[in-house]
Amino acid sequence: MPDQRGATRRPESSCPVEVALAAVGGRWTTLVLRELMHGPRTFSQLQAALPDLSAKVLSERLAALTRQRLIEAERIRSFPPRTCYRLTRAGVRLRPLLVELYRTGDALLRER
Repeated sequence: MPDQRGATRRPESSCPVEVALAAVGGRWTTLVLRELMHGPRTFSQLQAALPDLSAKVLSERLAALTRQRLIEAERIRSFPPRTCYRLTRAGVRLRPLLVELYRTGDALLRER
């Protein structure tokens, strides 16, 4: 580990690895983040891109990512009103992690 924060004996909220894993943890979270990596999306655009994801779970994931300050929501004044979601700077920092998780998963699948 690059510094002592990673030398914990149990999972701790101050461990950078735990922070990164918590950011992308949870079913569907990585896929929602992936969609937002392509640019801002409305709720309906996210639903269309992830048709097997229920509206309830999508709402929960968006709320959690907003609380983590990885995404931000902007109300669009229209009829009907809509909300547009986009990555924050912290959310954009997850791109290399998601790319590396994909590469690692792909390599592990090939070794089966």
